[in-house]
Amino acid sequence: MRNEGLGSWPARRARKTPHRTALIHHGTTVTYAELYERTTRLAHALRARGVRRGDRIAYLGPNHPSYLETLFAAGTLGAVFVPLNTRLAAPEIAYQLDDSGAKVLIHGPAHAGPPGSTDVRTHLEVGAAYEKALAGAPKVSVDETVTPDDTCIIMYTSGTTGRPKGAMLTHANLTWNALNVLVDTDLAADERALVSAPLFHTAGLNMLTLPVLLKGGTCVLAESFDPNATFDLIERHRITFMFGVPTMFDQVARHPRWADADLSSLRILHCGGSPVPTPLIATYQERGLTFLQGYGMTEAAPGALFLDAEHAAGKAGSAGVPHFFSDVRVVRPDLTPVDVGETGEVVVRGPHVMPGYWGLPEETAASFADGWFRTGDAARIDEDGYLFVVDRIKDMIISGGENIYPAEIEDLLLAHPDIVECAVIGVPDATWGEAPRAVVVAREGASVDPGEVLASLAGRLAKYKIPKSVVVADGLPRTASGKLLKARVRARYGSNP
Repeated sequence: MRNEGLGSWPARRARKTPHRTALIHHGTTVTYAELYERTTRLAHALRARGVRRGDRIAYLGPNHPSYLETLFAAGTLGAVFVPLNTRLAAPEIAYQLDDSGAKVLIHGPAHAGPPGSTDVRTHLEVGAAYEKALAGAPKVSVDETVTPDDTCIIMYTSGTTGRPKGAMLTHANLTWNALNVLVDTDLAADERALVSAPLFHTAGLNMLTLPVLLKGGTCVLAESFDPNATFDLIERHRITFMFGVPTMFDQVARHPRWADADLSSLRILHCGGSPVPTPLIATYQERGLTFLQGYGMTEAAPGALFLDAEHAAGKAGSAGVPHFFSDVRVVRPDLTPVDVGETGEVVVRGPHVMPGYWGLPEETAASFADGWFRTGDAARIDEDGYLFVVDRIKDMIISGGENIYPAEIEDLLLAHPDIVECAVIGVPDATWGEAPRAVVVAREGASVDPGEVLASLAGRLAKYKIPKSVVVADGLPRTASGKLLKARVRARYGSNP
């Protein structure tokens, strides 16, 4: 094959395991042979609509087989896949379509076609029109020359501050990331993965779905996460592998079915996207289940650090050590390595790290230093080489000259029996310049006493770290991937009183 990228994966899998099930979606089962044929037909249909090498193909819709068919069809043609977040508002979608220069939009029936202000020439709705396009296209093999260094995906970052940037991930980036998962997670060929995290985010696609498909396992696609449905799917399909952000796993553990559900098939639980609270780790360990925690970012496709099952208890709270084909350092501002226990910035290097941001050469240059990608995350390293991600550097609070990392306080607050969510932010203080404030959400049926919450932290934190105030909120703003939007929390709760 001339195609050395992701577009060749369906063909390579079809010649090895054609009758093995690749995808399950509701009552539909797609074998690897069928995935190859449907991907090939879609590639022809897109070519007939004018798609050529390097053109961008956007997808807007929930988890569905057509999402992966579009990804692989784009890779078959040497085109670039642009996944869009279904939770974005119309102007935000229009911005990403315009910024990427997408020529084609494939979208789910619940989502509108392209806005008139973009350069999208044609669109295809998943359903009858999509199936008709495939049925009318030939199934003869397409074998374009695609190299590992060609751009495969433009994946927009969460955009928690400012405009989202399009991370250009090459075929090599995605392949090396998948290899890291295979090496460090020890995936089996008969893996059955529950994909309820959105595919338009990097973890659901690159840490779960693509490695399983590369290995020849089965992906059970759910349009969205629902804790009750999660139990049904695990039991019905004997799920062995699932990924979720902490909020997803927390909802599962708090569900009435948690104690009695049959979870015996589960072998691998990947948790990432944000720091995993210590109480949540303990809850799953009591159930006989162990988190395999990770740390990464879209720009690294995304895996950088990994904490395996052997060290899950002994190194609880750590993000682990670098993936097999990854290098990670914690450095000072001058890029010299920190000492054990010293806090510094996490920098990452490896074949899975993006070459840059789409159309943003200055931002790309600013994000790299001597070949290392600067994450903007603060961490410390222990004597065994395990990294503990403390917080975002920009989220650090400086109070009376002391550095305070909110994540440390948040972890203790989440252990409070009446608190289900929290965020710690800095607010102006006449004496100390800045002081921490806790914004908390009460557990259903419970009430929170701010004074009691602050008293519960006494003796567990240095006095300067204990928040000076507590605000009780109805909920906290998050991205579709579950990441807390600290900027919005600050905007609403960051001014006095």
